[in-house]
Amino acid sequence: MNNSQLLVCIFIVSYYMLSYQELNFFCVDLDKLIFLTKPIKYEFSFRWSAGVLLIIKNYTGDRLNFGMSAERAKSQLGVKVEMVVVGEDCALTSSDKTAGRRGLCGTLFIHKICGALSDEGKSLEEIVKLAKDAASKMGTIGLSLTPCSIPGSGPSFQIADDEMELGLGVHGEAGVKRTKLVSAKEAVKMMIDHMTNPSNCTHLPVKKGDRVACMINNLGGTSMLELNIIAKETIELLESRGVVVERAYCGTFITSLEMAGISITLLHLDDTLRRCLDAPTTAPAWPRPLLPCGTMTRKTPVRMPREDIQAKVTKTGPKMATVESAEASLIHDCLKLAGERLVAAESQLNELDRESGDGDCGSTMARGAHGILASLGSKENPKLPISCPGGLALTLASAAEDTMGGSSGGLYSLFFTAASTCLQTTVSPNTYCDALIAGIQTMMKYGGAEPGDRTMLDPLHSASQAWSAALSSHSPLDAFHLAVEAAEKSAEETVTMKAQAGRASYVSADHLKHPDPGARAVAIWMRAVLEALTS
Repeated sequence: MNNSQLLVCIFIVSYYMLSYQELNFFCVDLDKLIFLTKPIKYEFSFRWSAGVLLIIKNYTGDRLNFGMSAERAKSQLGVKVEMVVVGEDCALTSSDKTAGRRGLCGTLFIHKICGALSDEGKSLEEIVKLAKDAASKMGTIGLSLTPCSIPGSGPSFQIADDEMELGLGVHGEAGVKRTKLVSAKEAVKMMIDHMTNPSNCTHLPVKKGDRVACMINNLGGTSMLELNIIAKETIELLESRGVVVERAYCGTFITSLEMAGISITLLHLDDTLRRCLDAPTTAPAWPRPLLPCGTMTRKTPVRMPREDIQAKVTKTGPKMATVESAEASLIHDCLKLAGERLVAAESQLNELDRESGDGDCGSTMARGAHGILASLGSKENPKLPISCPGGLALTLASAAEDTMGGSSGGLYSLFFTAASTCLQTTVSPNTYCDALIAGIQTMMKYGGAEPGDRTMLDPLHSASQAWSAALSSHSPLDAFHLAVEAAEKSAEETVTMKAQAGRASYVSADHLKHPDPGARAVAIWMRAVLEALTS
């Protein structure tokens, strides 16, 4: 520490992050009782003639007990002591007398700033002035889905599974507002709006052109995936309002035990504060800004435009067979109804997938359906090549690859790519059936599943067998009708099959009490195609 005459003293409880400790911080661990502050009675060998700075959060117990220790140090040891009380909570809406704004995750910004200033050799008076100024330019708002549970006690408050708590602190106390669950985007907007609402006496003014540092904090039980989603939504919202997010930090900084929640902190930046945040530190938990060489300000990359799914289909291949406008109109109806049915079945398929997978089969299928419906266009002005079944199959393959993702997206992409080869020169009921068979064979080749393995392959295989057998003795529509019935029957029969492929193969057979979701999805879109053909 360059300024060896000054001690920056941060008093924290053990459930906070002790990994922020470094040479220009002296941390006292108070782990006797969680959420309870006690007087400090340690004997220090004081050698900091420039003085001691205490940084505490604005809680009554903290002010009283650390204030008592500061007074003792001054009177009994003759030590020069200053205290910075951080209270940046923006939750309170009433102007009535209260204990004041609580100190929350923004306190870490003050820790880092004071440590950097001490390392630069600034005097105690200079550091106190800058720290108080920074604390006045900062705001934090919290949001939780669950309470925390103090060891030996029950939950600190009660909240329903479909509710969220806005404006809570870090000691397990409830917030100022309870609302129904909303999306991450809506939750972030609610938090930022509350934080910056001029009608709230504790609001933080934020306007277009302001430069800020943003900290997304995990209150304990939030996954890194969810934190990154919140970070994305927060930065996008602020930038949409013209706010420049020069620094962004996302991680577990100050927790409330296992509480599933987050807090958002904004700090107005100037060159000094930004320099202090960027100053080197040996504290392992402090996140370093990752910026391109020679730049001082982070920028959100410009979103790359996505090509229309039809535009990705190569135009350099062989010329493919086309159909008359009446048949093209039927193909349009089939795509539209199949897509709508898959979107409507999202929740049903997700529920089935929770039994055997990760609960997202319906969302995956709906994502692909939304992509196709968005690109379909009208019958009169189609945006997909509905008059060219081979080209359409390639387009659907590209759509599955781009919009669905996962194993389902890969399998459907393989399926439609292989199917297109059977529709290049001739389009007829027989070639449609051949396309189905070609798609199935390719899925088996690369996916590794076989009929009877309890997968989406089962209804497709049953449909292909029934369709192929019926084409010689039934009308094309009746033959396809039999194929759809075979697919539906096979999809329901997967409930009795032993899973030998996909995620379900890792699940005990005792837990698989419903049909395979991928198989049910096949039955849904095949039934929709039949209904569109017969309507």
